[in-house]
Amino acid sequence: VQLQASGGGSVQAGESLTLSCVVSGRTSASGATGWFRRAPGKEREFVAGISRNGGVTTYSDSVKGRFTVSRDNNGNTIFLRMASLRPRDTAVYYCAARSSDRVLPAGQINDYKFWGQGTQVTVSS
Repeated sequence: VQLQASGGGSVQAGESLTLSCVVSGRTSASGATGWFRRAPGKEREFVAGISRNGGVTTYSDSVKGRFTVSRDNNGNTIFLRMASLRPRDTAVYYCAARSSDRVLPAGQINDYKFWGQGTQVTVSS
């Protein structure tokens, strides 16, 4: 299973940005998907997650109401729409997938088996 995140960039505070994560390879081996981020000097933290069928989503308190996670109809592209961005949202964003028997999202790094390379998001004030 391979994951490739894209869509990062530099924006002003208050603007929006949408990240994409393409899951490829043996996609049947993947379950729920999550987004994490790592800000400069901080630990990687959970941002949002979505179940394998897209019916269940979960968010960290810091992004709830501003970010929306979704997946396309075939389930292999996951999106993170980020609205009302703040400078504190500046980070490298990663997508990750759980194993196929884990269909619900979870909030811990160790819950995820497959990881993609990150994409940088920079929000300036």
